[in-house]
Amino acid sequence: MWLPNIRVGEKGFVVSVVKMSITELLEQRAKQRPDDVAYRFVDYDVDPAGFAENLTWSQVYNRVAVVASELRKMGKVGDRAAIVAPQSLDYLVGFLGALEAGFVAVPLSVPVGGVHDERATAVLKDCTPSVVVTTSTAVDAVMPSLAAVSGSPAILEVDALDLDAPASPLPGGRQLPTTAFLQYTSGSTRTPAGVMVTHESLMENLRQIEVDYFEDRGGVAPSDATLVSWLPFYHDMGLVLGIFAAIAFGDTGSSATLTTPMAFLQKPARWMQLMARNTAPVSPAPNFAYELAVRRTSDEDMAGLDLAHVHTFVSGAERIHAATVRRFFDRFTKFNLPDTAFRSAYGLAEATVYVTSALPGRQIPIVGFDYEKLAASYAQRCEDGAGVELIGHGKSRSCTFRIVDPETGIECPSDRVGEVWVHGDNVSAGYWRNPQATERTFGAQLVNPSPGTPEGPWLRTGDLGVISEDELFIIGRIKDLLIVDGRNHYPDDIEATIQEISGGRVAAISIADDNSEQLVAIVEYKNRGTADEAKERLQNVKRELTSAISRSHGVRVSDLVMVGPGSIPITTSGKIRRSSCIELYRRNEFARLDGAV
Repeated sequence: MWLPNIRVGEKGFVVSVVKMSITELLEQRAKQRPDDVAYRFVDYDVDPAGFAENLTWSQVYNRVAVVASELRKMGKVGDRAAIVAPQSLDYLVGFLGALEAGFVAVPLSVPVGGVHDERATAVLKDCTPSVVVTTSTAVDAVMPSLAAVSGSPAILEVDALDLDAPASPLPGGRQLPTTAFLQYTSGSTRTPAGVMVTHESLMENLRQIEVDYFEDRGGVAPSDATLVSWLPFYHDMGLVLGIFAAIAFGDTGSSATLTTPMAFLQKPARWMQLMARNTAPVSPAPNFAYELAVRRTSDEDMAGLDLAHVHTFVSGAERIHAATVRRFFDRFTKFNLPDTAFRSAYGLAEATVYVTSALPGRQIPIVGFDYEKLAASYAQRCEDGAGVELIGHGKSRSCTFRIVDPETGIECPSDRVGEVWVHGDNVSAGYWRNPQATERTFGAQLVNPSPGTPEGPWLRTGDLGVISEDELFIIGRIKDLLIVDGRNHYPDDIEATIQEISGGRVAAISIADDNSEQLVAIVEYKNRGTADEAKERLQNVKRELTSAISRSHGVRVSDLVMVGPGSIPITTSGKIRRSSCIELYRRNEFARLDGAV
């Protein structure tokens, strides 16, 4: 997958060895397998049954080269090119074209319905693009977000170009800056920051993904592997595993089948159908997607389809719930889904996307831990499925990580909770134009590291984890840790308990009063029936929730705020914005279903 590009001086001496960039690899695919399908995009707006448009490797590279040639007329190497287009093959070509031109690409979403997008505006203002790459159907929606951007960036509508005309050579040839693209964080705990993903870190992370995902096959993707994804291209997991992985794994014959997030949300069964209809499919998605697939895929949707050949369902990007995993297998085992086809994965944009995943060829590791011990930062396993259930994420393999005391910088022994620190060439270069935050997050040093462990630099992830029996378990974000009555409580655990009863999105937050911190839970709940029936049902659910929280977590909930679906603020990737929930609660701006204050 990763081939060296050896550059030779005038007298034949090797002056540098550069690892091949993703666009150089794309060019190689176009030469080696010009007529093989590279990407298949399934459009459910054109046809509810799915209209498939294919691009071969030679078509993809020619279109990328056409876009790159046009971009070079609009700016110079190292300029930022914001990709603000609907999810489509044009988005894919525009993004890769920016990389080929030597621009720093910035993936973004199109503002919906002409509504002002504060995040898009903030990102555009921060990255100061010289060009905005879009399409003719989206350009009007994009323009309002450009008002605050200095320099009046040029606009390139990809679909207005003759993409299949012979591409002109790039003036001066291929020239690549160190940074390939800026991946702006979702902003669940802070203002979005641009992670500088380098060409080197991207290629290294793709290598790590292939080695780990397919380690039972010698670290090489199957020749018929298909990357299946509906994840947004502007999200790190959708970008890397939707667009780049097909190129990286392409030397063995891999390809990608793609669609839109909206196509999935409208009918989650489409995801399962694509998995059944493609060969050796590998597909990433967050936990909520598996819940939707279970609830909204009927036997009729799966008639005549078989999941026996699925290679991997990857679950990542948010907390994975054991109950979701069980429901997923209970629902789809009847369609021959292998019990080894589900893999938990852990990663973050600052590490490009991937850090580790559960080992292949085994059932998903679900382990119960004593909640009292976990609250005291110690992991003790429970027997017979008791305690808080956590999902195993494998061990340190192609990417190096350690569990570290965030206060002392000393490695934690097994079974002690600490911060996950990451080291390796997949770690990004830092935050765009923010050296202080870069040093704080990317420049950590270990104190007295264990043999074979480097002192640094280490990436501080901000995530709490623990190693138990040589397996990583993720507990939650340090910034989200709740301290109530002097004890630690992990919001993800409390939210999981509530979700099993309420069935909706939940935010567990801590609110300070004059004396201590109080637990408050914001619960999205769909109340049905007549007014009297709904009132009685709501009160019953609140009593059940209060009892379950006390029984499972040993903490009293100060306030249960029952709200309608869609009330809890989330990030672009679907994560709960707990800090925003705290502000809304303090200002009494949640519309309570029971009218309580």
